[in-house]
Amino acid sequence: MGQKYLIDTNVLIDVQMNHLPEKGLHFMVEIIDKDFTISFITYIEFLGYTNVTKETSDFIALANMIEINKDIINACINLRRTKNIKLPDAIIAATAIVYDLTLITRNTDDFKNILGIKLINPWRI
Repeated sequence: MGQKYLIDTNVLIDVQMNHLPEKGLHFMVEIIDKDFTISFITYIEFLGYTNVTKETSDFIALANMIEINKDIINACINLRRTKNIKLPDAIIAATAIVYDLTLITRNTDDFKNILGIKLINPWRI
């Protein structure tokens, strides 16, 4: 079936702003075209800015959004109890772990000490 991915907010912003290196941008375009999956928290973060354009809203509307559920909540609680991690990052990490998704993020240091999470930094492809 192939690897599945969860895209972090910072990477979506980098894609929209065309700030990724060429290899990373090509990788992200391919992922977004095949299986554009985000957490509900990324949806909130991405659209939570005051200067969101219609194009930005239309872009994020194309995503498959994983909503909160009991499995994500329990994994998030465990992460918050055992790791020094911010709540939004814990929700994103828990989502990736529960759904066995590789998290695409620029902020790999925020997640590197979490057992069971797979990470890709599109800046380092």
